Amino acid sequence: MISRFFLNRPVFAWVIAIVIMTAGGLAIYNLPISQYPPIAPPSIAIEAFFPGASGETVENTVTQIIEQKMTGLDDMLYLSSTSSSSGAARVELTFAPGTDPNLAWSKVQNKLQLAMASLPDVVQRQGVKVSKSTRNYLIILGLISEDGSMDGNDLRDYAQSNLEKILSRIPGVGEVTNFGFQYAMRVWVNPDKLTSYNLTMEDVIMALRAYNVEVSAGQFGGIPAMEGQRLNAAIIVQHLLQTPEEFAAIPIRTNPDGSVV
Repeated sequence: MISRFFLNRPVFAWVIAIVIMTAGGLAIYNLPISQYPPIAPPSIAIEAFFPGASGETVENTVTQIIEQKMTGLDDMLYLSSTSSSSGAARVELTFAPGTDPNLAWSKVQNKLQLAMASLPDVVQRQGVKVSKSTRNYLIILGLISEDGSMDGNDLRDYAQSNLEKILSRIPGVGEVTNFGFQYAMRVWVNPDKLTSYNLTMEDVIMALRAYNVEVSAGQFGGIPAMEGQRLNAAIIVQHLLQTPEEFAAIPIRTNPDGSVV
């Protein structure tokens, strides 16, 4: 019926077509132009780590606590979360396109502070990270040692110590993930011996923290210095442990009779 109306009145159809074309041509000058238009909705990621916890424990004690506080955020579309058996928790909040990511990051950071007091102490000590990013890898880089002077552990430590911070400061980079860790010492504990000595894992952890520290005993030639004093040096009486033998020699407990475990 509508098509027959325009077929019987071709001049009227031409006039409407010309008006539509003219309006479209004029609208071109008012359309916003951007080299990288904000098509993808911005996302804010919250990451936490609960060492030694199972996926269910992480879900109940970390992930759900954070999710409960992420309410009332303007322009938030949805949130998703993952809790892994390695102790890692990740909550990703997606906002409407056009939302200022800096403003969204600030609001999420403020909401997270309300949940920090309810998180386990070990999670608070590890720190909770808030980043403006989505888990979409743009590029993956690999490091090699051409002369063979560095092994895999050396390369992973170098990547995290030197490259990660530099790459994260590049404009447009939201997150840098390092598939490795810095130098670390792994300690295996015999649970039967712990029970026989009436010790717990907390006792072992506290001993490791107490002895694996860098202690400064002051300065040689510090202020107030004598007249003509030219040397000033820091005195270090204990340094961080480096070898397995040094860690094995850490005393876990000193008994009343003087014996050491």
